[in-house]
Amino acid sequence: MIPKIDELFNKKENKKISNKIYPELDYLLKFDGCSKGNPGLSGAGAVIYYNDKEIWFDSFFVGEKCTNNQAEYRGLILGLQQAKNMGIKNLRVEGDSLLVINHMKCIYRCQSRLLLDFYNTAKDLECYFEKIEYYHIYRKDNKRADQLSNIAVNQYLDNEYIYEDI
Repeated sequence: MIPKIDELFNKKENKKISNKIYPELDYLLKFDGCSKGNPGLSGAGAVIYYNDKEIWFDSFFVGEKCTNNQAEYRGLILGLQQAKNMGIKNLRVEGDSLLVINHMKCIYRCQSRLLLDFYNTAKDLECYFEKIEYYHIYRKDNKRADQLSNIAVNQYLDNEYIYEDI
């Protein structure tokens, strides 16, 4: 039943009564990628928050000759895959890569052969969510995901030095 217009207003206070039409975005995914050399040693990281509390994080080494944009996409895909696995349906996504964010918002067309497969994978994962919104943030606001992407590269380097000594 559709409420009448005067039912939406409290007559005494003349204020609109809050009716949630759109789902709340209580889950937040932040992602990042780094490349030492661009192309060079690259890592990706992602973190998921629920009501501002960190509930999941991960990182991994992307490769030895990857670009920063490839690593950024890998961080996004890592986070989207985990959000899907957790059954999250409504998600706010934040990243400091304006290129990736604008690709996902369809502001820019992805034409790079190096990025197209990553873009398509991210777009395929996007379909699992009822509501998903993308926001560009500055690097200073993405410290945890940045830390995770750098940890992946540092762990790779630490393991390389161990094997070279043997």
